Amino acid sequence: QVQLVESGGGLVQAGGSLRLSCAASGRTFSSYVMGWFRQAPGKEREFVAAVRWSGSSAYHVDYADSVKGRFTISRDNAKNTLSLQMNSLKPEDTAVYYCAAGELPSYLYADYDHWGQGTQVTVSS
Repeated sequence: QVQLVESGGGLVQAGGSLRLSCAASGRTFSSYVMGWFRQAPGKEREFVAAVRWSGSSAYHVDYADSVKGRFTISRDNAKNTLSLQMNSLKPEDTAVYYCAAGELPSYLYADYDHWGQGTQVTVSS
């Protein structure tokens, strides 16, 4: 089991930046695929970004097209933390952001087994 706790959400103006963090405890953090998802009111939970060990001495990252070039996902296995740096924020980025851990790389939220409680991000126009 792994427990996840997000922090760093808040209210920001369009064009601004926020950095989300996810603190993990429990099973070996480094073995998990770690991802960020978000859910806006009335919408389904959607993939934002994920990071996993690629098996070739490097990490592989994936991003949703809507955040590519603006968001950066990173992980620190020594500190058991996952981060999401969000720049050039837009009102459509407004959502509850969730940290998730899974066994296999996936864009589908159903494939992730462990979830944080979520943190609200609100971008004003």
